[in-house]
Amino acid sequence: MAPLDYMAPLMFGGLVLFLIVGFPVAFSLMAVGLFFGFVSIEMGLFTFHYLENLPIRIFGIMSNDLLLAIPFFTFMGAILERCGLAEDLLEGTGQLFGRVPGGLAIAVIIVGAVLGAITGTVAASVIAMGMISLPAMIRYGYNMRLATGVIAASGTITQLIPPSLVLIVLADQLGRSVGDMYLGAIGPSMLQVLLFVLFIAGVAVLRPNWMPPIPEEERTQRGWPLIRRVLWGMVPCIVLIFLVLGTIFMGLATPTEAGAMGAVGAMVLAALNRRLTWPLVKEGMDTTMRITSMVVFILVGSTVFSLVFQGVDGSLWIEHLLSGLPGGVAGFLLAVNVFVFFLAFFLDFFEIAFIIVPLLAPVAQKMGIDLVWFGVLLCVNMQTSFMHPPFGFALFYLRGVAPASVRSRDIYWGAVPWLLLQLVLVVIVIFWPESVTYWITQGPTVDPSTIRIDVAPPPSGSDSVPILIQ
Repeated sequence: MAPLDYMAPLMFGGLVLFLIVGFPVAFSLMAVGLFFGFVSIEMGLFTFHYLENLPIRIFGIMSNDLLLAIPFFTFMGAILERCGLAEDLLEGTGQLFGRVPGGLAIAVIIVGAVLGAITGTVAASVIAMGMISLPAMIRYGYNMRLATGVIAASGTITQLIPPSLVLIVLADQLGRSVGDMYLGAIGPSMLQVLLFVLFIAGVAVLRPNWMPPIPEEERTQRGWPLIRRVLWGMVPCIVLIFLVLGTIFMGLATPTEAGAMGAVGAMVLAALNRRLTWPLVKEGMDTTMRITSMVVFILVGSTVFSLVFQGVDGSLWIEHLLSGLPGGVAGFLLAVNVFVFFLAFFLDFFEIAFIIVPLLAPVAQKMGIDLVWFGVLLCVNMQTSFMHPPFGFALFYLRGVAPASVRSRDIYWGAVPWLLLQLVLVVIVIFWPESVTYWITQGPTVDPSTIRIDVAPPPSGSDSVPILIQ
């Protein structure tokens, strides 16, 4: 057996071993990549000059304007998480729907989707919703598992609904525009909200005692003063969503420019709520620095690993491994989604996007799979990484803000129904690709067979040849 036949599997196995031990992902990628890079040089698989591409690739990461959208959207979410907007939204919407069984749970899903569309981070949504709505649900007598599950699920919508950070990362790794990824995610995110609301409605009919309505004595005045409170919370959010997403969809701004406008808009909303203070801005900047640094380190580490992995023909190994599966495209999609689902038990979405997606994308493209649809499908699947008991980050966030009376067992079991609903959405997207592709604007197409190129003889005394394209 030639060295190239076993070097790629050894690299992948070495990475898995590092991750199981618990070594940080970014440094695991770098260590495995450099170690196998030097071993490959000694074995003559490639020369040292091949590794000279590494500084160029790292410089390409640092000069990528698209990745600037990540700190902007992170800062926007960090500000909105702390400015009290979620409290106003949830209180008004909860009063609006709270007169029926399950009304407060429906309000949590709706506000979670709106908050996700203006924050872009799961942590911000889960923490905010957990601190605001969980005490109220406990006070009103909600079933504990249902209450914790709906809060965690409302936060995971953030990963799918634009302007999700994972969609930006996937667009960069798949070589597709962020605007197309955002447009493709509109349909699945709406379906996700619909599935969650239908589930709550079904439970409210079958088990109304699990989610009682808000008691009469705690309901606010009916009519315009209630509606006005909801509008006061909703209208600024809708304006900010249009400012961020509308400018991207209409081609008026790049994701980076839209993110910058969103960051400014978040501070404006905080000022309107009279909560814009220097400690608030400082906390937002600190959160942004931590998340952005983590992303950049993981991206640099994945670049080191992928460069060496390609040098030992790892891409060909992955291609032969996946393209040879029985069932063709259907077998490939089944294997990939099962693999990503179980991988999400141990890795978060950033790590999956930077490590696994670059290995899968070339195979998907050669099999004729639309990469925007493929990226949105992976994003839907990677939602589950936040809900996997006992490792889901949404469950960790909720555990951190939940009262001590809430048992961890209830949080874990409460996540299971919502995890199954996320898998239902994966099946829907696979069998109904139009749920993604319908929203993507199709530009004008040209049939190559209709193009005729006429080359005329050059004019007298001229060296140029006029070419007529029709």
